[in-house]
Amino acid sequence: MNTAAVNSDKTLTSFRLNTKLVERLRELAKESNRSLNNYVETLLLDIVYHEPNEETVEALKEARSGKKLDTFNRSELEKLIASL
Repeated sequence: MNTAAVNSDKTLTSFRLNTKLVERLRELAKESNRSLNNYVETLLLDIVYHEPNEETVEALKEARSGKKLDTFNRSELEKLIASL
């Protein structure tokens, strides 16, 4: 990877990426009215620094454990939807 300091908080970096991936990233960046660089940097920041809060961590643990699972009742769901 070839890197060189651009300024104190940015680094010029070169990556080899799949052409179709880059095309899709360009499309998504354009839809968001952002530059490709800004779009990719934001995605990476979200991935690297995303830390769920304590409540979310506990909910994930509970869901993965399989404990406290209620039985799905389709007719109750249909009643709920109809009442909305």
